[in-house]
Amino acid sequence: MKILLFGKDGQVGWELQRALAPLGEVVAVDHDSAELHGDFSRPEALAATVRAVQPEVIVNAAAHTAVDKAESEPDFARALNATAPGVIAREAAALGATLVHYSTDYVFDGSGHAARDEGAATAPLSVYGRTKLEGEQQVQASGCRHLILRTSWVYAARGGNFAKTMLRLAGERDQLKVIDDQIGAPTGADLLADCTAHALRTMAAAPALGGLYHLVAGGETSWHGYARFVIEWARAHGQAIQVPADQILPIPTSAYPTPATRPLNSRLATGRFQHDFGLQLPDWQQGVQRMLREVLAR
Repeated sequence: MKILLFGKDGQVGWELQRALAPLGEVVAVDHDSAELHGDFSRPEALAATVRAVQPEVIVNAAAHTAVDKAESEPDFARALNATAPGVIAREAAALGATLVHYSTDYVFDGSGHAARDEGAATAPLSVYGRTKLEGEQQVQASGCRHLILRTSWVYAARGGNFAKTMLRLAGERDQLKVIDDQIGAPTGADLLADCTAHALRTMAAAPALGGLYHLVAGGETSWHGYARFVIEWARAHGQAIQVPADQILPIPTSAYPTPATRPLNSRLATGRFQHDFGLQLPDWQQGVQRMLREVLAR
């Protein structure tokens, strides 16, 4: 199996290089790659890269993920999140290749309290959400065999993340205020990458599989609950934590305004993915603990 990976240096892309390697030859590129172009602002270069590599599978881990910044540069966000994936999808269709594309809980409006399944009505609240939804639609309209994976609250040991920020602040401050009315599941880039590799292997033997799936870790929490878990785990494992446990205070989203509106309910139902691919998705705490061990060991 020959696999072309876009976005190799992002959090998910970095893990995908490891997870996809046992499946075959992985040709990995990013926006600044010297030989093969992976710059999503240059769609014609992306098409040329696909034609040059002639892959059987294309995995797109690149995107405009600066949610607030997207509000001030909607055309650029659309180019990266919708136009470029559409170009790649049409090239995949011409080749007969399978395309894996990642999307987001931001395609929903975040209303209610139930976990949304793949058939739930979309209603994005932000430029990021709208452009990611448009990217999904372009992939679906291309006619290529595809696997679209909607996920949420992605983190990795590599690069910056919410947990690292909370640990830094907890070592410096006597009080933290963290949003408690946005609910979701922190999902590790390593889990996404491993599940992607498993799904591709399963699809090779079961051609009927594919389409749109939700993929997040098990369970749910708020950003406040996530912060408390991270800080208390670190405190219990000998880290210097200044903030007292009772001074990690919950606040509503309305107390922390941002340019982009966040969905309050980011719960995603993963039953279809687990059933079709024969997997059990672990609770979010397992992945966060693993990430913390790696981060703190450094």
